[in-house]
Amino acid sequence: MNTNNSGGNDGFSGQNVDQNEIAKFEALANRWWDPNSEFKPLHEINPLRLNYIDERAPLPGRKVLDVGCGGGLLSEGMAQRGAHVTGIDLGEAPLSVAKLHGLESGVKVDYRRIAVEALAEEPEHAGQYDVVTCLEMLEHVPNPASIIQACAKLLKPGGDLFVSTINRNPKSFLFAIVGAEYVLNLLPKGTHEWRKFIRPSEMADFLRHAHFEVADLTGMTYNPLTKIYKLGRDVDVNYMMHARLDGRS
Repeated sequence: MNTNNSGGNDGFSGQNVDQNEIAKFEALANRWWDPNSEFKPLHEINPLRLNYIDERAPLPGRKVLDVGCGGGLLSEGMAQRGAHVTGIDLGEAPLSVAKLHGLESGVKVDYRRIAVEALAEEPEHAGQYDVVTCLEMLEHVPNPASIIQACAKLLKPGGDLFVSTINRNPKSFLFAIVGAEYVLNLLPKGTHEWRKFIRPSEMADFLRHAHFEVADLTGMTYNPLTKIYKLGRDVDVNYMMHARLDGRS
């Protein structure tokens, strides 16, 4: 649920970033690791996300890049499962929280404030990652296709990319904005803009143009009565996608 990444002279060129989106998460950063805060949904879906990634691209020993890492929830989880993780983000406050939590937890993650596009231009990082994750973030940037292209540059041929975002349709407006932000108060009001949501067909198109092959599409649903999230076939609102970079690239 975070934005893309850049920083000062270390990667703000290109500016594929919405400063209003950055400000939203900067303001909430100190509550990132509180499971009862505005980030409660992230805490509750994190095991689902981790299991999905680990099952499809086993994490132990893998070199992993977490794009839009925010306060480090997913990054730490992947590191705990044996991955060598780099987390990047544009928000200075969330990264400070991530680094501090890493010191407290003893979980090693390399955090940097840099745009994924800028990181992809660094020779020592291009083509070096086994796995790239970009979760709950693409709906917050002006040009998601640019993010996907940069992820392709950073992956080794045959590498795995995991993305998650929100579908754009009347149901997602009702559930992800009206329901989640105004009725159930699962998220702060104004967290999402419906026009920035991405249909699975659009995501698949971004991936194909970046030489990825879509390996899997799965939905994530929330039951307000049981308060349980689960993965399944319903991709009408939230969904995750696994893609593999063409080994010939």
